[in-house]
Amino acid sequence: PNSPTLMNAGRPLGQLSACFVLPVDDALSNGRSGIYDTLRSMALVHQSGGGTGFSFSRLRPKNDIVRSTMGVASGPVSFMSLYDASTDVVKQGGTRRGANMGILRVDHPDIMEFITCKDDITKITNFNISVAVTDAFMAAVEADTEYNLIHPKTRAVTGQLKAREVWERIVHGAWKTGEPGVFFIDQANEYNPVPHLGAYEATNPCGEQPLLPYDVCNLGSINVGCFVKDGAVDWDGMRRAIHLSTHFLENVIDANNYPLPEIDELSKRIRRIGLGVMGFADLLVRLGIPYDGAEGVEMGRKIMAFVDDEAKIESERLAVQRGVFPEWERSIWGPDASCARNAKGERVRPMRRLRNCNVTTVAPTGTISIIAGCSSGIEPLFAVAFMRNQAGVLMPDVNEDFVAIARREGWYSEDLMQRIAEAGHIRFPEVPEQWQPVFGTANDIKPEWHIRMQAAFQAHNDSAISKTCNFANDATEEYVEEIYRLAYKLKCKGVTVYRDGSRDMQVLSTGSTARKVAEQATATGHAEARGDLVAAGENGRTEAADLHGELAELRAENDRLRKTLLELEAENLQRRQKRSRPEMLRGVTRRVETPLGTLYVTITEDDKGQPFEVFMSLGKAGGALMADVEALGRLISLSLRSGIPISEVHRQLRGISSDRSIGLGPNKVMSVPDAVGIAIEKWIQDKAGVQQELQRGASGTAAIPVVAAPHPRVTGQGGEQLARVHDQPILTGACPDCGSQLEFAEGCMKCHVCGFSECG
Repeated sequence: PNSPTLMNAGRPLGQLSACFVLPVDDALSNGRSGIYDTLRSMALVHQSGGGTGFSFSRLRPKNDIVRSTMGVASGPVSFMSLYDASTDVVKQGGTRRGANMGILRVDHPDIMEFITCKDDITKITNFNISVAVTDAFMAAVEADTEYNLIHPKTRAVTGQLKAREVWERIVHGAWKTGEPGVFFIDQANEYNPVPHLGAYEATNPCGEQPLLPYDVCNLGSINVGCFVKDGAVDWDGMRRAIHLSTHFLENVIDANNYPLPEIDELSKRIRRIGLGVMGFADLLVRLGIPYDGAEGVEMGRKIMAFVDDEAKIESERLAVQRGVFPEWERSIWGPDASCARNAKGERVRPMRRLRNCNVTTVAPTGTISIIAGCSSGIEPLFAVAFMRNQAGVLMPDVNEDFVAIARREGWYSEDLMQRIAEAGHIRFPEVPEQWQPVFGTANDIKPEWHIRMQAAFQAHNDSAISKTCNFANDATEEYVEEIYRLAYKLKCKGVTVYRDGSRDMQVLSTGSTARKVAEQATATGHAEARGDLVAAGENGRTEAADLHGELAELRAENDRLRKTLLELEAENLQRRQKRSRPEMLRGVTRRVETPLGTLYVTITEDDKGQPFEVFMSLGKAGGALMADVEALGRLISLSLRSGIPISEVHRQLRGISSDRSIGLGPNKVMSVPDAVGIAIEKWIQDKAGVQQELQRGASGTAAIPVVAAPHPRVTGQGGEQLARVHDQPILTGACPDCGSQLEFAEGCMKCHVCGFSECG
């Protein structure tokens, strides 16, 4: 079952579901589903261990007149930022990190602001975002025409946009940072089992579960890799597991302690469950079938069709014992006289007496797949081998099926396994050609095969698929656009893409862009200055000449003083000596939470009370993170022993930001260096005997680095992801729990070594 069932069953909390959708109405508060009412509901869901999805499409656009106050509306993006800040606060006390999905319809007037709201990946960090794309919009994209923007409250047309320009902006965002994703909302609503209760507006955080307002789903996955015997699928064994799992998830509905009464009521009226699969890549390996080929796609279609059909057979059996779900008669499964029909008046599904309105979903399986020791969901293998840090010793961790095949066929050797783990691939002459495509990994597989596999599973799935389409770093925007169109053509309900390294490069790209803007502004300023001089007339030119003369003299004097200062500093540097270490030092250790884990900072002082050395600890001994903080500590210690004031060290470190942060307001920690600066700041406060924050000095303008080309990415010995800058590796994308490499899969960043997931 999903993680909340594993963690909360038998405990006082008793909340067993992973995903919820909450409505956001166009009112600050209406006692039920206004903006601040839903904010409270979100906090309760997060506190119970669930993730939440929202459609902000009901909110009026930015700057719209609010008649009750004659003020103007803030718009959906501003309120999404409010929800993001609340998630930051609540997640600190729960067992799971709060995760959200934010969705806006493509015909909302604020759609362009929404598409770009996560261009800066340090903002709105607790949300995945997707655009709800309609069939009408896709038709306009195909025809290269404009489409209407609709006011959500009045339903009036407020304007038009070129469909292809909006589409290209969506594609650019996905190429640049992996967001927004797209949610094909009309395709999802075509198979809404209970349309009389409402339409799908949003999904859960990873996108695989479209839900109604106040809807919930209990998820579970079968490890299909276990059902391969003697080179063939054990269909009878899989059938028994499907029936047992369906029965289990049905029981969870009644055993669950839901966080809101509205959720409790709806869950028992429609009794939605979501049974999916994991270990699919393992199944293909054991059958000797490559993932990226027609045979692999057809096997995926066959597996999901079998799971879906057998789950419905069990749901029918349960309906005989317990009755159909209460909303059955008006659902798409109901009798001809009362069932829901499509716009053409046709049945959507054949009549079946089911206990559950939906039975299948392919959900992310980050935690449970690690527990089961299998591949994640329907994703390809993450890696055949990597170097695992075990108690400070790097050991090769190689796929068990790969090792078994190598031993069976006689080409196994410890040396080969070591080389494969260090290189991260199996393209060695000792590995037979027949096995190399079978063990293809996520980044080896072309994006179109990711989408074709997703479509194969979608064809026999009540809900949707949690799947990431991986691109190489050098993939073009045109390639991403082609894949988005393919997903729509193959009737996927949504698509999420990730270009390798795209999020890590974001800060550098922003810096480069800022540099370009600054240069343009400077050029404009010079042009305006020249215009002013021409307009000033003869007197103006004379005054300007005098001023230029005075300015030249001041610059010459300034250059002379600067040269003298540099000479004195250089002379002083030659005389500067590192202080000797006394026999005994006193020290204070402070604990600081950082985006990468808990940091311990020890500041020692000599017998005169002067700071002397700084020691730091973060992560495991011998790990990449520990190496970085040890280097930082040594450099700070060298500075202090060489006479650099600790206040200057504090000024240099405080405020350094990274691609993630924790805390809120005055408690916000933006990076590990910022955390060290905070610890130093507290030490200075304690020494001064005050309990107020130090006033920060005015900081100078920092030069913005320019990146000429993307950094090629490699894998370090510890499995961490590295980027090369001038042939020097720097750590990026490390797991905050174990320091291993993070992968973007199934809609979120996750660690395949320890199970950490940024989506909870």
